Amino acid sequence: MAAWKSPCFLNCLFILGPRLASENNRVDLTNEETTDSTTSKISPSEDTQQENDSMFCFITWNIDGLDLNNLSERARGVCSYLALYSPDVIFLQEVIPPYYSYLKKRASDYEIITGHEEGYFTAIMLKKSRVKLKSQEIIPFPSTKMMRNLLCVHVNVSGNELCLMTSHLESTRGHAAERMNQLKMVLKKMQEAPESATVIFAGDTNLRDQEVTKCGGLPNNIVDVWEFLGKPKHCQYTWDTQMNSNLGITAACKLRFDRIFFRAAAEEGHIIPRSLDLLGLEKLDCGRFPSDHWGLLCNLDIIL
Repeated sequence: MAAWKSPCFLNCLFILGPRLASENNRVDLTNEETTDSTTSKISPSEDTQQENDSMFCFITWNIDGLDLNNLSERARGVCSYLALYSPDVIFLQEVIPPYYSYLKKRASDYEIITGHEEGYFTAIMLKKSRVKLKSQEIIPFPSTKMMRNLLCVHVNVSGNELCLMTSHLESTRGHAAERMNQLKMVLKKMQEAPESATVIFAGDTNLRDQEVTKCGGLPNNIVDVWEFLGKPKHCQYTWDTQMNSNLGITAACKLRFDRIFFRAAAEEGHIIPRSLDLLGLEKLDCGRFPSDHWGLLCNLDIIL
């Protein structure tokens, strides 16, 4: 979540969660005309129908569903990217109930697992033709004041066992201590996954680099994919108020809130991160971007 959303605002979300869900349900995104264009329906194009067992692709994106301004057009913008790349897995944060309903209608090729049903929550979308769901679980963050948790799904892709995780860690600078506690829970859960599985966490961490350092850094068997790929400058900042004008913030603020952590399976080399790029950099016709966050597109190689 963006830094502009104050702790007081977020505490109100926690207290008024059911009311928020009710109000969000008044925003109906499902009545829009369905066409065959990529701006409205998430389905593979002819070029992507033939799946490549040697590659694995996913997108992670905080879609800022709490901002109801231009929500319909921004949702179509997000879906246009999802349709264009037709990723095997999609990790989403800040989903609200009407956005979830919209995705269910537009993304019939995906199975959608959510971290909650009210207020705002995370979701993991699995391409049915490629990703086979084995199990799912939600790990609560006991001290959260912002309805946050860790969503995990165990899947199989081309014969490879994967544990996929997403979360939206506690927001704002004032909640750094809780955020670091949540990071420790995420890393612990990643290490507890079966050694035979490749583990991928992707989500909006709200982390500052010094907070990771204060937590002792990442364990030796877990890498930050952006760092693993050589810290490419073109996709360093996922929350950039200088480039992204959605929030109307005049101060220039560049942060790497959205991160991907990776733990290889015990038999190393089966799945290897290959590339990372930003999504959502183009303004829509309404003059705004799909979200106040850029999305991340990650491609991995599967060694057969």
